Amino acid sequence: MARPNYAFAKRQRELAKKQKKEEKRRLKEEARQKTTGEAAPAAEAPPPPVAPA
Repeated sequence: MARPNYAFAKRQRELAKKQKKEEKRRLKEEARQKTTGEAAPAAEAPPPPVAPA
């Protein structure tokens, strides 16, 4: 019979917790931007294209 891999389960819980925390932080940031009316650059915005030299 296989033994439970507690280290794997713990890592999965930690990753889920981190993802949930990041999602909550992102939602708060969006709400704050809407209320203040600021157009702060988003972290997901692609960088501007670079012209070849």
